[in-house]
Amino acid sequence: QVQLVESGGGLVQSGGSLRLSCLASGFSISSNAMMWYRQAPGKERELVARISRGGYPTYLASVKDRFTISRDSAKNMVYLQMNSLKPEDTAMYYCNVNLWDSGSGYWGQGTQVTVSS
Repeated sequence: QVQLVESGGGLVQSGGSLRLSCLASGFSISSNAMMWYRQAPGKERELVARISRGGYPTYLASVKDRFTISRDSAKNMVYLQMNSLKPEDTAMYYCNVNLWDSGSGYWGQGTQVTVSS
């Protein structure tokens, strides 16, 4: 019953912006830390941003000054605002949760972000 559905990816020029959304169901995002990961072809999946149960964000160093993770508890959604995008940001972006009560991890299907130069 737990489900994560990402949206908002697309093709954008270098320097542009995108806002990714993650709609969660089957649990409350306000009771769990939420993460955004990304994976480019031939590379390891990496943690991009995390928002704690208390709403405090942390970021991958290379995106810290450009990306913002946030949430809307009423809508049970998590967002990733991405500004000043670079070709190096090109990847599949995934929403992720590790449920605090069960320890089970869940992933969305991913949304593709492509940044052209």
